[in-house]
Formats: sequence, C-alpha cells, structure tokens
Amino acid sequence: MPENLRPHALFKALADETRARAILLIAAQGELCVCELVCALSDSQPKISRHLAQLRASGLLQDRRQGQWVYYRLGEDLPQWVREVIAATLAANRTWLEQDAKRLAHMGDRPTRLTTCC
Repeated sequence: MPENLRPHALFKALADETRARAILLIAAQGELCVCELVCALSDSQPKISRHLAQLRASGLLQDRRQGQWVYYRLGEDLPQWVREVIAATLAANRTWLEQDAKRLAHMGDRPTRLTTCC
C-alpha cells in the first residue's frame, strides 16, 4: 500500500478543517472547481489552492483542466476503505456543511462542465 494511503496519512490530510470541508463537498458534488470551493468555503483562492494541492499530493484528489478552470474530484484509485470513510463522514455531517452547500447553491456564474466527450 502506498505510504500516502495508510490510515495515519489519510487522517493527517483530513485533520485540517478546510481540507475536510473541501473533500466532503467534492465527494457530495462529484467534482468542483477552485472558484466554487472559494465561494462555498468563503476563503481566499490562494488558501483553497494550497489545501487542494495538499489533498492532491496525498492522493485523495485528482484534477483536470477545462479551459481556464481546474476541477477536482476524488482520486479514481482510492482504496474502498478510504471511499467508505469519506462517505460515512459525509453522511454523518451534512449539517456541518450546510452553510457551505448553501453558498455553493447560490453562487452565480458557476463554470459549465463539458457534457459530452470530444
């Protein structure tokens, strides 16, 4: 098992509130771009980008570029136990994310994702 997917590394990566909120919002939405997370988490772009880089380096997230937007989603190769921890945490803490989800739902000018393949 890669070092970054061992329990101590997973919980260390999620120990920061901003990273925990970001990964749970991404898990709930499937994919979010940096600007959506900035709005939802009500924080600065540099801070959100720094936390996303840490989550990506840990192997929890992967990104893709679409035009000017960078989108983040859960890593495709995450072990099942990691997915279950994230899903259980999300299910048990939706009220903790309520304000973040409201800000995201009311965000104007959200980027449009590609709906069809090239």
